[in-house]
Amino acid sequence: MADYPTDRSYSTEHEWLLTGPTTARVGITAYAADTIGDVVHVTLPEVGSEVAAGEACGEFESTKAVNELYSPAAGVVTAVNEALADNPDLIGADPYGQGWLYDMELFGAPEGLLDAEAYAATIEG
Repeated sequence: MADYPTDRSYSTEHEWLLTGPTTARVGITAYAADTIGDVVHVTLPEVGSEVAAGEACGEFESTKAVNELYSPAAGVVTAVNEALADNPDLIGADPYGQGWLYDMELFGAPEGLLDAEAYAATIEG
C-alpha cells in the first residue's frame, strides 16, 4: 500500500485537505500528480473567491492533457501558492509540501472525505 500522509483528508477526486480549526490547505495527491504527468501550467481560484465542495475551481495543464481541480470543501480562498506560477513542477515534485495549491477559510466541517487508509484502498482497489 502506498503511503499517504495521515494528518489530512482526501477526496475521491484526488485532492487532499489539511485542516486547522477554521482554515485548510488544499493540494493534490501524489497519485494524481503521477497520473497528470509534468504540470506546465496551473490555474488556481482567485483569493476572495468562494469554492464549493466537489466543484471545479481550477485546472492543471500537463504535457498529457488539461485536468480540472476540484475543491474538497466549501469556503473562501484566502491564499494561493504563488510559487506555482513560475514552478508548476513543484506539484509533482512535492505534492504534500511545496506543491500545495491554496488555503481557504472553511464554511463548516468538510463532509464526505476519506482518511489516508480509505483513500489508499480506493486507489489500489
